[in-house]
Amino acid sequence: MIVNFKDIQLMLEEGEGFELEFKRKVTTSQKIAKTMIAFANTRGGIILFGIDDDKSVVGIESEKEDTERLETAATYFCDPPLQPIIEVVPYKGKDVLVVRIEESAQKPHALFVDGDEEKKTGTNVYIRVNDKTVEASKEVVKILEAESPDAQPLRIAIGDAERRLFEYLDEHERITVKEFSNLLNISHRRASRSLVQLVRAGLVRLHTNEKEDYYTRAFG
Repeated sequence: MIVNFKDIQLMLEEGEGFELEFKRKVTTSQKIAKTMIAFANTRGGIILFGIDDDKSVVGIESEKEDTERLETAATYFCDPPLQPIIEVVPYKGKDVLVVRIEESAQKPHALFVDGDEEKKTGTNVYIRVNDKTVEASKEVVKILEAESPDAQPLRIAIGDAERRLFEYLDEHERITVKEFSNLLNISHRRASRSLVQLVRAGLVRLHTNEKEDYYTRAFG
């Protein structure tokens, strides 16, 4: 799909969202990679470079340098590497850099971190939540891994722990990993693993936000 003047105009009218982000300029490869990874791990999306937060078109500074930086981000800072579709579109006397990221079949993609550049403290896997790029929880990473064609088939048995969880959700509607751990007096790791299995089985739904993930019944 080739992006044209009218497409840019429609995206500006639409504004940033789950599958669209504006950036004034191409910054560091590492920062760009986070957004690319988030789109690849979720539903895919488009990044428009040369657009300010107020939707004003400022254009890019150097097509060659910016494209090279984007390719570096996708190749060396995304693990596994990504293959973005990059286009330069003239718009009202300025050049807008359009970067399309398809939803990946190789989830999860993670940010490659050099120890000297950034200390790894979390999962380094990013996803989209509304119009934001956020770091995925360990539970989300496990679910992304389960979406792989190579993932092992799921086998799950409903026991006392699961029944107590469903009773809790019927009364309180939602639960976090910590709350589930406290409810059953089990380790955080075991609670996390159980919830991930229930999500994969379609019995529980995972809700991700910028603060803390929570779980609800998958129906109702």
